[in-house]
Amino acid sequence: MSNLKTIFSGIQPSGEMNIGHYIGAIAQWVDMQSSYDCTFSVVDYHAITVNQDPDSLRRRVVGTAKVYLAAGIDPARSTIFQQSAVPAHTELAWIFNCYGAYLSDLRKMTQFKDKAGADQDAVSVGLFDYPVLMAADILLYDTDIVPVGEDQKQHVELARDIARRFNSRFGETFTVPQAMVRKEGARIMSLLDPAKKMSKSDANQNNCLALLDSIESAKKKIMRAVTDSGSEVIYDPEHKPALANLLTIYAFLGGRQIKRLEKDYAGKGYGEFKKDLAEVVGKFLVDFQAKYNKISDKEVGRILEVGAATARERADAKLAKVRQLIGVR
Repeated sequence: MSNLKTIFSGIQPSGEMNIGHYIGAIAQWVDMQSSYDCTFSVVDYHAITVNQDPDSLRRRVVGTAKVYLAAGIDPARSTIFQQSAVPAHTELAWIFNCYGAYLSDLRKMTQFKDKAGADQDAVSVGLFDYPVLMAADILLYDTDIVPVGEDQKQHVELARDIARRFNSRFGETFTVPQAMVRKEGARIMSLLDPAKKMSKSDANQNNCLALLDSIESAKKKIMRAVTDSGSEVIYDPEHKPALANLLTIYAFLGGRQIKRLEKDYAGKGYGEFKKDLAEVVGKFLVDFQAKYNKISDKEVGRILEVGAATARERADAKLAKVRQLIGVR
């Protein structure tokens, strides 16, 4: 058993992966592999909380795993698996529905309110309950650290509450996890509306920089991205949120500190800044897509199969203990 602290995280295979996923999550995971015991899932059961085309979902599971690998997640150092291949996740979620999760918790979830919209009675129970499944994902592996975006911290807090409640009733069973949010670049915003997170489900894909966008399309999206009043290239999230978002993308993909960028573009306008950013984005995508395209579906299948076997061994051991504690086995 590793002495390293345990990381668990995952992304839904529910749309085109974008720069926001890479900067806000996956790049962080890559850096963590040398310091933590890492488990990363393609969380397909979370994806079906809204309607999915079955064939498209299968393709996106493979595509999401390819993104992990192309970004630098190493299956020799990290466990990569498909959530639905480990039945313990859904079984533990049901147990948590009965022991530890309360309706009052779920009614507070802002993500549900955002996704359900005005007619909350017309959405699936799964969409309402998926934070409990997320808690099961996390707690099955005695996770110490959960790297998440700012918008997911509330779900990690629920996992902490459920772990404490279960432990209080049945004895120390689950590790109480901590959320880890990347301070800089944790939330990449829409290119056309900096008040909204960049989202793969956005109807207007000009808001997003998809990791598999054509290079020409990505550059055009940058040039069309909104900026703020004035012309000075400075990082000011409160007064210049659109420019702050573009500076964050530039700093991360271009490997340059924001303070350095402010100096480099002093006295220059937004047009020159965006033109250079478009080139930085284009270079990143060329390199990323070359790695992505070298990975075969067959290789992905093998990696997911091996990862699922590793995850099942750990998850089943935890679930066996839980079953015994609650009296069902």
